[in-house]
Amino acid sequence: MSEDLIETFHDGIATLTMNRPHARNAMSGGMMAALAEAVPRLAKDSKVRLVVLTGAGGAFCAGGDVKGFAADASGSTSAKPLTVDERAAGLREGTKVSELLYEMPKPTLAIIPGACAGAGLSLALSCDLRMVVDTAKITTAFSKIAASGDYGGSWFMTQLLGAAKARELYFTGDVLSGSEAYRLGLANKLVTAETLAEETQAYTSYLANLPTLAIGYMKKNLNMAQQGTLSQVLDLESGHMVRSMMTEDHKAAAVAFVEKRAPEFKGH
Repeated sequence: MSEDLIETFHDGIATLTMNRPHARNAMSGGMMAALAEAVPRLAKDSKVRLVVLTGAGGAFCAGGDVKGFAADASGSTSAKPLTVDERAAGLREGTKVSELLYEMPKPTLAIIPGACAGAGLSLALSCDLRMVVDTAKITTAFSKIAASGDYGGSWFMTQLLGAAKARELYFTGDVLSGSEAYRLGLANKLVTAETLAEETQAYTSYLANLPTLAIGYMKKNLNMAQQGTLSQVLDLESGHMVRSMMTEDHKAAAVAFVEKRAPEFKGH
């Protein structure tokens, strides 16, 4: 694990903290390699019931390392130049992190305490849910450096806000406050810096104690609903409903319902 990414685990909650606070957690090679290793591993770990992605030092992630881009542009690097196809293939390999955060069969949460830009915003949007501090600064940023965008942000934002608003935010690179992002629908939960720690503990505990297997089936249903037909969704729902009702969580919840008490889900 790179020092640029801190991984912790407690009570079913795996937290990945991007850790380059001096650079507002801009992506480094070490950070992205660590994410690429951690995310698929956590997706498969049955002990993990929630994956949280956040940043250290009051920022989420400022996106790519623009200073590194500038060095590349000036020709100051000594490495042998890669072809366009080779560079695109390498980038696509890295973007599998977004794909897996979106598809993994357990909830994912981005906690955005501050600056969230470019590919950092794409990573946040790839998570199922987002908690944002009201004063956070959020922007696509790509047009500011004459880049087109990566890590799936254009797809996620179009799904969340619609084509017209996504185009506006990508073209202009306008900076939104956390409050504005929440009002637009980019975030699910709005908090203040003062309440962030308390709200994080409460919200992550709540999410980690949901029926994890059923949530995984829900994600597959909802993902299909974004791109499939009604018939495809009905087919998927039917199979997942039967399977979810065979879980220990469902059986225990049915007994709890009859006994008029709250269920306790174990994630199996």
